Amino acid sequence: MKPVLASGIFLLIMATKTYSQQAEVIYKTYCGGCHGARLEGNSATKLIKDKWQHGSTYNAIFKNIKSGIPKTEMKGWGNILKDKEINSLVNFIISSQKAPAKKAPSLPSGIPTQDYILKVEKLDSGHTSTPWAIEFVNSQQALISEKTGRLRWLVNGKLDTVPIRGLPATHTKSATGGFMDIALDPKYQQNGWVYLAYSHANGNLQDRDAPGMTRIIRGKIKDHEWTDEQTLFEVPDSLLVVRGDRWGCRFLFDKAGYLYFTIGDMGKAMASQELSRPTGKVYRINSDGSIPKDNPFVNAPGALPAIFTIGNRDVQGIAQHPVTGAIWATDHGPRGGDELNILKKGANYGWPLITYGIDYSGKTVSEKTEQEGMEQPVVQWTPSIAVCPAEFITSPLFAKWKNNLLIGALAFEELRRLVIVNNKVIKQELILKGYGRVRDIKTSPDGSLYVLLNKPDMILRLTAREKPKLK
Repeated sequence: MKPVLASGIFLLIMATKTYSQQAEVIYKTYCGGCHGARLEGNSATKLIKDKWQHGSTYNAIFKNIKSGIPKTEMKGWGNILKDKEINSLVNFIISSQKAPAKKAPSLPSGIPTQDYILKVEKLDSGHTSTPWAIEFVNSQQALISEKTGRLRWLVNGKLDTVPIRGLPATHTKSATGGFMDIALDPKYQQNGWVYLAYSHANGNLQDRDAPGMTRIIRGKIKDHEWTDEQTLFEVPDSLLVVRGDRWGCRFLFDKAGYLYFTIGDMGKAMASQELSRPTGKVYRINSDGSIPKDNPFVNAPGALPAIFTIGNRDVQGIAQHPVTGAIWATDHGPRGGDELNILKKGANYGWPLITYGIDYSGKTVSEKTEQEGMEQPVVQWTPSIAVCPAEFITSPLFAKWKNNLLIGALAFEELRRLVIVNNKVIKQELILKGYGRVRDIKTSPDGSLYVLLNKPDMILRLTAREKPKLK
């Protein structure tokens, strides 16, 4: 073979490989959040399949990406992506059909970070289905909620095969609906109260068009039975939403004993600015569901008195700083504009009047990124990483990370450490990447960190040893 020809073939191979890599980056940035990082499906259909309802030819897939699919949630990307980028996506999707299905990379036993080598243990999670939240009852036991509508015990790292009985049925036909966060009463050891957020709907729970809204309840668990249920927050039928999406919901009991919870905008963006509508808000109530007398809108005509902040698109993480007491929250943007905010009583966080993101259809949500009387994020991520849980580090096992904030990401499958000084994020360190959608993070009584992953569904336990010093 002539050297010139060999060189030309080599350059062609390298160019094709680079092109493929670029296509994969485009896919993960714009498509992976809905269709799965490995095309395995998530809130939208999987893209490795034998039957294509809307056409499997090159031209059909190109058209569907560029123009969208009418009467579905697939919006067109023609306003965002150039034709050559869409071409690369089509090639990537078609070539993926013939290739072996991609799997999440194997978990290493140790992960190096700036200060520690993290030991990673995968716990028994063979029986779980989309774990959503974890709460520790004691050093041996934890409760885990599952999106599909179940609560399970995790005992000494083993997941109980028998779920808790007697729980309310939930609406799971929405991509983001089902069981969400759980919390324990600050006096749990005395009163046994467990708090649960779930998607409630009137009528047929299998009907995508059943009107619904996030509901907050509490109950007790006795001999694997859910008992003594009380409803703490629900809205009248007139405020329920049809075909809602982005239900929420995260819990936080603050140091004063107030319970904060979140409800997403349910796809009804402008309602986030209306005090009479439940969507797009952060709420604060007493542990028994009553309303704190100093809530900011308790005396506002027509307002829901439990509202604490407005203009929140979909808060998926909430945590209280161990020293300052400030409450930090992560908020999903649309295409871009994920936010980290400090929650202030009565504040307006701007959605959808101000945003750093654009609509899924490619249209502009707002020309403004700031406006008088509306809060600015401490950090915003564009493209959207699908920011999710938040947990401040207080464990002595991670002393060098004291008061740092851990956040997780769904679409980008990340765990990040944020260093905060004077209410500003001065550094971000990537801890985990590409092992699954990070849904929840919790510190256990023994100081280790537990991480819940979706797709694949896993429960991880992280401990640390200091990195050896260089001689």
